[in-house]
Amino acid sequence: MVIPSADESSAVVMSGLIEGLPDAVALRCLAHVPLTLHPTLELVSRSWRAVVRSAELFKARQEVGSSEDLLCVCAFDPENLWQVYDPLNDRWLTLPVLPSKIRHLSHFGAVSTGGRLFVLGGGSDAVDPLTGDQDGTFATDEVWSYDFIQRRWTPRASMLVPRAMFACCVLNGKIIVAGGFTTCRKSISQAEMYDPEKDVWTSISDLHRSHNSACSGLVIGGKVHVQHKGLSTVQVLDSVRMRWTVEEYGWAQGPMAVVKDEMYVMSHGVIMRQEERERRRVVVSASEFRRRIGFGMMGLMEEVYVIGGVIGPDRFNGDINPLSDVDVLGVATDRPTWRRVAPMTRCRGTILGCTHLRI
Repeated sequence: MVIPSADESSAVVMSGLIEGLPDAVALRCLAHVPLTLHPTLELVSRSWRAVVRSAELFKARQEVGSSEDLLCVCAFDPENLWQVYDPLNDRWLTLPVLPSKIRHLSHFGAVSTGGRLFVLGGGSDAVDPLTGDQDGTFATDEVWSYDFIQRRWTPRASMLVPRAMFACCVLNGKIIVAGGFTTCRKSISQAEMYDPEKDVWTSISDLHRSHNSACSGLVIGGKVHVQHKGLSTVQVLDSVRMRWTVEEYGWAQGPMAVVKDEMYVMSHGVIMRQEERERRRVVVSASEFRRRIGFGMMGLMEEVYVIGGVIGPDRFNGDINPLSDVDVLGVATDRPTWRRVAPMTRCRGTILGCTHLRI
């Protein structure tokens, strides 16, 4: 049995994976095992370890229809660590530490495409415990991807412009970044597009305005929407002409998540479904989250996930309580309900990044 190195061909020599079964059949059996259990599979034998880390297994997962929708999360504590949540088995998997030289990387973009997790740009949230000074890195152009086959982080082509607090989305398999702040805290309107297959960045049309504020991005109806904090206007990318238009949407302000191409916003103690332009409908109360800040909000399948964050301080208690809790709102029926799932096993506190991964 030969275990291929990371630099060799992805072809795997298989021999007697499961006694009494042809290797092709055994491979399709292993393809049904959830990703979060792959580290356990590796302990069975060297043959299984080689198969689990092979492209063949991931091709077989697609063939048998066992691809999974997972949630990737990074929190302030511990530093530069990502975890992956499997909703069907209520399990967390911990990835190797992101090998960036920037301490407590934050304000970055996080997306997934082609079965890989991408972390783009951002700056340092590290504070010197003696002086209270921030780390000097405010914005970087670095890009990392995590390969779930090779189980490692890989540096990719750098963005054309260093940026933090920017909009970041995937459109038709390409990564779009726009706006934000570059070095010296200067707001920018530049936008660019990344091709993961070619590992190449290209400039696209600039945003109409930068507004000197952080911005976020999401895809609805096959179009990228960029919203700047505190503003009612939204800049929309025409995916054919690759031009931006400014639209007066009047969207509610607050954490957002997209489920089945519909946007949900948490604002003023409720979760609302944003409908046409300024129309919105209250879905459910979220009053229990009023004291919870710094949490992440993400749509996964037909549910909205509220992840981590911190509680306090308030006038009665000066303590800050970092959380690893995960609350889930099911929105598939006319009577949305909350439930709590397994908490993060390693990460806790302010959520720095979260994204949906299909693999």
